[in-house]
Amino acid sequence: MAASPSDHTHNVTPIRTQQATNSSADGQPAQESNVEQPHASNTPQDNKSQETPPRKPNRSIYLLPNLFTTSALFSGFYAIIAAMNGHFISACIAIFISMVLDSLDGRVARMTNTQSAFGAEYDSLADMVSFGVAPALVAFTWTLDNLGKLGWIAAFIYVAGAALRLARFNVQIGSVDKKYFVGLPSPAAAALVTGMVWVGSEYHVLTTAYSFWAALLVAAAGILMVSNVSYYSFKTIDLKGKVPVMTLMIIALVFAVIAYQPAAVLWGIFLIYGFSGPALYLRKLRRKFN
Repeated sequence: MAASPSDHTHNVTPIRTQQATNSSADGQPAQESNVEQPHASNTPQDNKSQETPPRKPNRSIYLLPNLFTTSALFSGFYAIIAAMNGHFISACIAIFISMVLDSLDGRVARMTNTQSAFGAEYDSLADMVSFGVAPALVAFTWTLDNLGKLGWIAAFIYVAGAALRLARFNVQIGSVDKKYFVGLPSPAAAALVTGMVWVGSEYHVLTTAYSFWAALLVAAAGILMVSNVSYYSFKTIDLKGKVPVMTLMIIALVFAVIAYQPAAVLWGIFLIYGFSGPALYLRKLRRKFN
């Protein structure tokens, strides 16, 4: 009796299934399969659709914090021009103004949530001009040129120290204790050098008599910037907290004293700060050996 087509279908199907099962169990690929497997397409159109489109560079910057940085840069550049023309008091005041502006740009950026990598790099370049090149040129034009090679070598030590200090500060962000600076900060070093010139110009000090000591101070400021001496950073002071009324009175008295003799008082303050680092370092060594 001849078998019907449906009988042939029922007899063949189990054999295919068994062959596929046996081959899979032996670890070899199955010869036949009734299920159609999807195949990945390798066409150029599909590859292009899977690629992430390149991100366009951001060409916009935050205005407010970079405006303070630009103002600080302008003050530093003006100090150089003023010193070249013999206006040393104006040059020193411009550098101190640059210090105030430099202290504001970072705080403004944090308060307005406008921090950026561009702002950090721009601030470092502006600091190099205002607190590296400008104080060295002001001091050199004022008295260091009387020493010849020794004078410009001292000025170069200061400039190199400022550049290294700023580079080290950028790579150590987030890895050092926030309470202390490693090395003398470049604005404080600029205040040491600029304050000396301001006091000398204010009281008409004979520059040729103190040229060697001025070169020693300039070179020492450059070395302190790249040293491992710790300086208090004042970043842990809570400016948002409440203080006694007497604290504001003391601050007002400090402003009054600075206004009375700005050159001598400011230089004295930064001289104390400059010596505080080595004093703290010697104190730590004394505790270590005792």
